[in-house]
Amino acid sequence: MTVKRLTLAAIFTAIALAVYVIEAMIPLPIGLPGIRLGLANTVTLIVLFMPKDGIIKTKITGADALIILLCRILLGAFITGRAVALAYSLTGGLFALGAQVITKRFVTPKQIWVCGALGAVFHNIGQILAAIVITGTPSIAAYLPILIVAGVVTGVITGVAAGFTVARFSRNPA
Repeated sequence: MTVKRLTLAAIFTAIALAVYVIEAMIPLPIGLPGIRLGLANTVTLIVLFMPKDGIIKTKITGADALIILLCRILLGAFITGRAVALAYSLTGGLFALGAQVITKRFVTPKQIWVCGALGAVFHNIGQILAAIVITGTPSIAAYLPILIVAGVVTGVITGVAAGFTVARFSRNPA
């Protein structure tokens, strides 16, 4: 990894971590457990769709996105005091990233919102699977339809936000 890529990965990790920590402090008025906007996922989407010939002019790979995601989840769990939920976050994050990497092959940068929605849905699926394994309670899956609906809505929001940012990175300032 070049110094420039490492520096970019560190910057994106810091941004994602800051967003994650701030979001963790803000309670949502929905009243349903497990539903969050997932704004830190915006950074993951930006990294995945970063144009190689844009403003930054550095190739950022899916492996970089994985490193950023893992660092954000691990550091975020300890900073927010939610280390108990680490297994849920890791499973959900890896499921989401996997879905986004696959979906990226089939969508244009203007359709990042599709990746955001699918990533959020797969994040919820991963978390529910982790919860079933950890608790030994398969009936937890009954909550999945509610999480999927919320995931589509929040995923579209993060995808649209990432799309605007990627479009800005694509423009040549000169």
